Amino acid sequence: MRILAGWASALRIARREARRARGRSVLVLVMITLPVLGVTCADVLVHTFNVGPTEALGRRVGTADALVSFHAYVTRVSQAADPAQALAQGGPGGRQPVATVAAISAALVRPVRALERHEGSVRVITPKGRADVDATELDLRARLARGLFELQQGRLPRTRDEVVVNPALAERGPGIGSELTVVDGPTRHVVGIVRSTTSKEPGQVLGLPGSLGVGQDPHDVDWLVDAHGPVRWSDVRALNRIGAVVVSPYVLRHPPSPAQVPPNVRDSAGGTDPAVVTVAALVVVMALIEVVLLAGPAFAVGARLLQRSLALVASSGGTPRQMRRIVLATAVLLGGLAAALGLALGIGLAAALLPLVQRMFTQYAGPFDLRWRELLGIAAFGFASAVIAAYVPAWLASRQDPVAVLAGRRGDPRPRVRSPLAGLALLGLGVAGAVLGARRTSGGENLIAGSAILAVLGTVLLIPVVLAMLGRVARRWPLSLRFAVRDAARHRTRTVPAVAAVAATVAGVVAFGIGQSSDEAQNRETYSPLLAMGSATLTGATTPREWADLSDAARRELPGVQPLRVRGIDESPSKRTYVSLTLSVGGHPMSGSYSQPYGSEFLVGSRLPPVGLGIPAGARAAADRTLARGGVVVLSDHRVHGRRARIGLEVSDASEGVNRTAGVTVAATVVTSTHGLPRAQAVVPPSVARKLRVPVATTALWLLGPVPGTAEQNLAEEANGVDGQLYVEHGYQSTDESRIVQLVLGVLGAVLMLGGTLTATFLALSDARSDLATLSAVGASPRMRRRVAAAYAGVTGLVGALLGVLVGFVPGIAVSFPLTSRASAAPVPGAAGHYLDVPWLLIGSLVVLLPLLTALVVGLTSRARLPLVARVD
Repeated sequence: MRILAGWASALRIARREARRARGRSVLVLVMITLPVLGVTCADVLVHTFNVGPTEALGRRVGTADALVSFHAYVTRVSQAADPAQALAQGGPGGRQPVATVAAISAALVRPVRALERHEGSVRVITPKGRADVDATELDLRARLARGLFELQQGRLPRTRDEVVVNPALAERGPGIGSELTVVDGPTRHVVGIVRSTTSKEPGQVLGLPGSLGVGQDPHDVDWLVDAHGPVRWSDVRALNRIGAVVVSPYVLRHPPSPAQVPPNVRDSAGGTDPAVVTVAALVVVMALIEVVLLAGPAFAVGARLLQRSLALVASSGGTPRQMRRIVLATAVLLGGLAAALGLALGIGLAAALLPLVQRMFTQYAGPFDLRWRELLGIAAFGFASAVIAAYVPAWLASRQDPVAVLAGRRGDPRPRVRSPLAGLALLGLGVAGAVLGARRTSGGENLIAGSAILAVLGTVLLIPVVLAMLGRVARRWPLSLRFAVRDAARHRTRTVPAVAAVAATVAGVVAFGIGQSSDEAQNRETYSPLLAMGSATLTGATTPREWADLSDAARRELPGVQPLRVRGIDESPSKRTYVSLTLSVGGHPMSGSYSQPYGSEFLVGSRLPPVGLGIPAGARAAADRTLARGGVVVLSDHRVHGRRARIGLEVSDASEGVNRTAGVTVAATVVTSTHGLPRAQAVVPPSVARKLRVPVATTALWLLGPVPGTAEQNLAEEANGVDGQLYVEHGYQSTDESRIVQLVLGVLGAVLMLGGTLTATFLALSDARSDLATLSAVGASPRMRRRVAAAYAGVTGLVGALLGVLVGFVPGIAVSFPLTSRASAAPVPGAAGHYLDVPWLLIGSLVVLLPLLTALVVGLTSRARLPLVARVD
């Protein structure tokens, strides 16, 4: 009870001081509320969009008691309660599953009713050409199908001649009242628009069973089952034995014990990735450090304002413990209020952002999910950060000299020698850990991240020494800057947390920025273009008429571009005949390309075609002479020795049931491609093709010229109308994720740095009010206070940013080794084994622009005049 009584009086003092210093209290509330708000909002949104097995069951099974799925050749299934963990047994050689309602009734030992569903894809005709869309055959009018789809316009199909489409497909042409034609299939009448309750499909058409032709295999079918009661775990296992995968709402809500789950499924269930847990723990620790460092200056100033009251308490017999309790009571009061406020605002923000975030995802969100255990943990995190941030000021306040305070003297004690020594030790351990993590081939990222925390903590302990050194060298600096530097060095309990917060922020941004930029540099440097920059190819046509249609479409969509026909050896002249060619030079086999933008790996011509093959200009004349003499031009990504090439041939003709093999050896000129892995193996003259007796045909249309985005989309859809494909070489394109990461890093670093610097500056100005009034009394101009305020902001931001860059370079450079030293899937000649790219623009903005911007903002918003105060000694 004595403890509670002591805390009651401390909380009364804290409440009185919080009301008296409303501005400082609001700052503390904001700094603690914002992280709690952000994490709460993220937690709610993540769980809302992560739809679990038991959430939104109506989307999966409608109103049925179970969804029973059969697949061809699957004879037996082992599954967990959630069929996402299922192993199928069987194969083409096994018996076909009996996928009937009678088989389901026999397995469940009771009669059931079921609704048939088939899923697949079909190709439909659009105004621009053809498009592949998802197709579902299901009677949407049935009771068991309720909840799977929502009717938005029109009505549901009543006959096989009617279908409904989703909004994405309706926007592309076949809307209500129009005809939808399936390629090589029927034409149906569109009578409505429906929306899937599960996800936003890019294109979807639905009709009654038998209307779209996707339910032709009777052994591959889904059944929505009305079992006249719950389908229990024993029923699921019985259906598994006849080759069915089962989604049972009852089993998902009442899962079996681990011992009842088949061992092969139980053992294959993946747990949480240890790396994910490690990274999450590191993020939590870094966030806690950041909040503590940002809130620390506010509590330090609050403790300084309380020092006279604490001195009176000490002179009246108060113990250091009681003095610490008075300072900590402010953190308890404001931290608890900020945690509750952040929790409430975070839930409200998540609800407000839900429609906006839904537009960014194809999967629809589940029920608004509040995990109270996690949310209360987040609130406790904010409360703990406030208490930890106030502990050091409380401890220093309990060690103050009451006589010196009552006499009007102030100033922090001299830094102890052991603090910078401990900082150097932690910084050394951080550097050593980063170097060790850089040398590891696996798991190095986690070690580097942990080392970064040690380096940041070591830097925090070294900041008092840095400030003291700056105070000594500031003799010849301008008055405003000298005043700000020396005041920062003298009041380290207020300045060190602010500088450390900026340093920690900049260190994290720099480390992540270097790692992300280096990874992007590796992707950019190892990118191997398929074509020359700006050019495009059309492939896939098989008849002269189709090639003519593609050529007309190219001229129509790209005025001024003349399509060039590329001829090559046709490796698939018919649906039943296939040509396989092999190439070797000097007895060494040559590997083929993974991509064929020209439709064939063996181009045919009496001279080199003018397409972008990556052949250097100096080698084209020699290559043309080789082709004119009946030789072969071999393209390679490395130097190959040999002047003779052998082309092997194998033709398989299923219609005649025979295979023909042949080969020819001719003179060869090997050219090293500048595109890395060549996009064609060789260029052969017509005479070699005649010797091999292989068909030569048009295999591609080459388009040289810029292809605008709208023309590219239209041309691609028209090409799809004749089973053709369009490829446009845009060069390496930075991914959206890369750009988003850079933007988030810059904005996050700017917000945290500006927030920390502005907070520390205004708190410092509040604390230095009497000194500024003295300056005004001895004749300083009104502008001097603004200059001093700007200098405070500049010193805090610049010192913190410079220290943060130095610390951030260590884990940033280290993490670039495990990120970029992995072998590329498509290696480029001369590619480096390690890539390092420093985002100088991002770093320069943090080190130069942001401190200057902060100083300008503070200088313009600070009051130029202060009322004179009387100093009482």
